[in-house]
Amino acid sequence: MADTHLEVEAREQTGKGVARKLRAANKIPAVLYGGGRPAFSLALNPFHLQKVLHDSEMGMNTLIDLKVTGHAELDGKTVMVRELQRDPVKGSFVHADLYEVDLSQKIEVNVPIHVTGKSAGVELGGILDHALREIEVKCLPRAIPDEFVLDVTPLELGDSLHVRDIELPEGVELISDAALSIISVVAPAKEEEPTVEAVAEGEEGEAAEGAEGAEGGEAPAEGGAKPEGGDSEGGS
Repeated sequence: MADTHLEVEAREQTGKGVARKLRAANKIPAVLYGGGRPAFSLALNPFHLQKVLHDSEMGMNTLIDLKVTGHAELDGKTVMVRELQRDPVKGSFVHADLYEVDLSQKIEVNVPIHVTGKSAGVELGGILDHALREIEVKCLPRAIPDEFVLDVTPLELGDSLHVRDIELPEGVELISDAALSIISVVAPAKEEEPTVEAVAEGEEGEAAEGAEGAEGGEAPAEGGAKPEGGDSEGGS
């Protein structure tokens, strides 16, 4: 997995006013954590960051080498995107949290699961229930898998694949519960047919309502039509 470069700028000023000015200049505020130092404020181009994450196909697990303007000590540091904030309407990035990683130390990350093939059970009318979309593992930053691929072709109705069924590369440790179900092939839900007792109860209820209507003992529910010949206000 190759590292990706991103140009950022060190900044001293913070606050909502500064953030607005940055966004007006097609930049967003960012904060760098980790490395045994206090959090440091940065500014970056959100379009460049989006391209970096998209082109790497690693998403939030992308290793990024910073090219820092205005702070030589941070130049060349390797980071990952810890959190991204988006505009709720436009969906564009408005803030980024970056975390410096030590390439010699293992870290915990979430790796996506990709499903391939068509289950034999689905061919027979079953439904593929994909319950888990990613699992958590621990490994060195440069050993983070792009994804885990599961072939569901052999799965029959009632079969499942669990976290324990994933083959982990050497040096990658499992953090997620091995017993968790990832994919299951389930039978489609059937509509329940009314029982003999339910049908009988319904027929009895209809008969009782018919008898009450014939006797004329009760008025219709509120908002319903009034019986013919009844008294009403304003009648002629």
